[in-house]
Amino acid sequence: MYITVIPKDKNANFSIYAYSIGTTNYAVVPKMRSCVSCEVEHKWDYPKKNRTQDHTRTIRLNAIKNPYNVVIGVVGADGLKSGAFKLEIKIEGGEEKKLDAQKEVIATKINCEKNKITKIKGDLKNGVIINDLSWAWSSSNACFPETQKKKFTGNHVLYVTDLPKYSEMEVTVVPDNKNADFSIYAYEIGANSDRIVPNLPSCIRCEVDHKWDYPKKGKTQDHSRTVKHLVAINNPYKVVIGVVGANGLQKGGYTLKINLKSR
Repeated sequence: MYITVIPKDKNANFSIYAYSIGTTNYAVVPKMRSCVSCEVEHKWDYPKKNRTQDHTRTIRLNAIKNPYNVVIGVVGADGLKSGAFKLEIKIEGGEEKKLDAQKEVIATKINCEKNKITKIKGDLKNGVIINDLSWAWSSSNACFPETQKKKFTGNHVLYVTDLPKYSEMEVTVVPDNKNADFSIYAYEIGANSDRIVPNLPSCIRCEVDHKWDYPKKGKTQDHSRTVKHLVAINNPYKVVIGVVGANGLQKGGYTLKINLKSR
């Protein structure tokens, strides 16, 4: 949003400020305890290099993932109490990208035996693309950052299994094609929960593995992907596993290995 005040009198000294607040917040100064952002513009106290200033004042506010209410203050400087002006407000963007209708996401139930490796054959062609991946970088889940979303843009094939208390789980996906780029994630939820992505407001733990962007010192990576540190101590949990094609990959066979260690 670009906001400009244009005084009718070019010699009039005006200032302007604007602050953004939540869409259910209507706080107006001086009863404004906090805001998301606040910008101001006034007559400069000294010249600025390679810039000039006339009698107008302009400020800019941004909104990225959330909409806001904006409160604008047009002010007379140095005690100015009268003077006509024109206020211009220009909004660039604001059009929300319309996502395709989300196909139903189903997680296949797997029964794993304690202290054994369970193997399952699968193919990405039996999964679906998840249009909205924002659940992954939500602070309540922290599965992977938005900068890595391209690694999860192909088909997702989901499985769900039990993680008994006093147990630990390691999950590996091995693509049939050694050149295929796969990713994997797994998250823990309550034993009685049925939360399946993208409807995941929070989870207990989430682990991911994908193709590295750069080599890691003393480590190598092949075509397989593994998630570790899925742990239950005093309480049992469910684990939801997602096998995913990276960079839009929508087909390709694989073997899923689930190692459940329990005492």
